[in-house]
Amino acid sequence: MPKKTAGKYVVVLVTCGSRAEAQRIAREIVSRRLAACANLLEIPVQSVYRWKGKVERAREFLLLMKTSVRRLPALEAEVRRLHSYDVPEFIALPIVAGSPKYLRWLAESL
Repeated sequence: MPKKTAGKYVVVLVTCGSRAEAQRIAREIVSRRLAACANLLEIPVQSVYRWKGKVERAREFLLLMKTSVRRLPALEAEVRRLHSYDVPEFIALPIVAGSPKYLRWLAESL
């Protein structure tokens, strides 16, 4: 039976301009215990976005990071420090429930 998390944990989405950048950010944030886990989608995503008044298109690599709400400010600061973009994507989505064992592991890993 999934356990409700009461808004304690989030999944953070960050797109990166290269696989190497995504791997470097993932290793750093997990090493510093800012996220318990970072999943890198190895297949690039095609991003279409507006930047400086133009519609742009880019090939990017998506990171999915699991962390606590408490660690969000430090995680965002570290992503900004490590990222090559002027305005890196940093979107946090709430984890509303999860398996008790996984949530316990997540908490212990932070």
